[in-house]
Amino acid sequence: MIEVTRLPSGLLVMTDKMESVETVSMGVWVDAGTRHEAPEINGVSHLLEHMAFKGTRRRTARGIAEEIEAVGGHLNAYTSREQTAYYAKTLRDDLPLAVDIIADILQNSTLDPAELQREQAVVVQEINQAIDTPDDIIFDHFQATAYPGQALGRPVLGSEDLVRGMSRATVFDYMNGNYGADRMVLAAAGRLEHDRLVDMAAEGFAGLAARDPTPKDTARYVGGDYREERDIEQVHLLIGFDGTSYADPDFYAASMLSTLLGGGMSSRLFQEVRENRGLVYSIYSFTSSYDDGGLFAIYAGTGPDEVAEVVPVVCDEIVKVADSVNAAEMQRARAQIKAGLLMSLESTSSRAEQLARNWMAYRRVIPLEEIVANIDAVDETAVARVARRIFATRPTIAAIGPLDNVESYEAITARLR
Repeated sequence: MIEVTRLPSGLLVMTDKMESVETVSMGVWVDAGTRHEAPEINGVSHLLEHMAFKGTRRRTARGIAEEIEAVGGHLNAYTSREQTAYYAKTLRDDLPLAVDIIADILQNSTLDPAELQREQAVVVQEINQAIDTPDDIIFDHFQATAYPGQALGRPVLGSEDLVRGMSRATVFDYMNGNYGADRMVLAAAGRLEHDRLVDMAAEGFAGLAARDPTPKDTARYVGGDYREERDIEQVHLLIGFDGTSYADPDFYAASMLSTLLGGGMSSRLFQEVRENRGLVYSIYSFTSSYDDGGLFAIYAGTGPDEVAEVVPVVCDEIVKVADSVNAAEMQRARAQIKAGLLMSLESTSSRAEQLARNWMAYRRVIPLEEIVANIDAVDETAVARVARRIFATRPTIAAIGPLDNVESYEAITARLR
């Protein structure tokens, strides 16, 4: 049973009660991420996520870790382009501790300068690790090429120079300006009582005030070409297009298109490129949606010789999909999406996150029945329509590796028309 309460401060408390489990997952999702950063402080959301665990007025960094692990629970966090999340999972009797710790780190973090210096070094290591991992960093270059000169195109981690240059005041001002009660959702799922959690939240987050929304640029998809020659064993390639926002009427049709094109072992790309031709180990398609835009993309990791064949084959599959969608693959794609959704409901952490993310995207609770109905409503005509719409946009190409056999941007674009 899902219940929702908004506290006088503006903090929204959402719960999904699960009688059959003994655990609770809870977290706070903040409407502040990379999109809310000025260019000169790119990476501050992620650095703040790290710093929140580095000590409060009541707890040391070690104390935070020891308290949650003393009851067998765990804490974690992540930063995305539109939100930052702090969450915990515990046994049901230890929910008050989880709420207290997360409330503490979000209101009382000291942002100690010595800790900041150490954590800047840690984040720089994370940045360098991503740079050294081509099938990781390629996605940042793809994002930057799709949305050039925009906050939505900048990396979540930031750059070494920017991260090292951030002062305590920079991090504090960002937190103080963005971490307001009315920009947060506290979501929990598991064996819990809604009213009791509301009382805990009201007491624990009493120090939070409202914050004005941070202005953000409208997403402006541009597209283009990024290439980086590297002496490595594989070519990592992304071919992408302008996609759908959360609110787009074609959101579910785009998800269905992605699934049947490259969403599993029975998908067209996997069968044709890997199974029939043996050209890749990894190939898949995906969608990324935002408040006001989105991306549709295909990733392939292949050899420097094989890429000469991979690109034409992928382009051919893209071109012909709109005119060849059939009932059998639609049924498989529909079953995959619904099964993934329903299987995720067995996890307390997935259910808590789904509550928060749905509210962030739609400002309401989306009943499971409505989601399933939307999936069932997608037919062959809708998938064909959204394929024509998406693949008619200017492509975004990103490639890292030995690139001698990768066709030019103009040649790839011509294949897609």
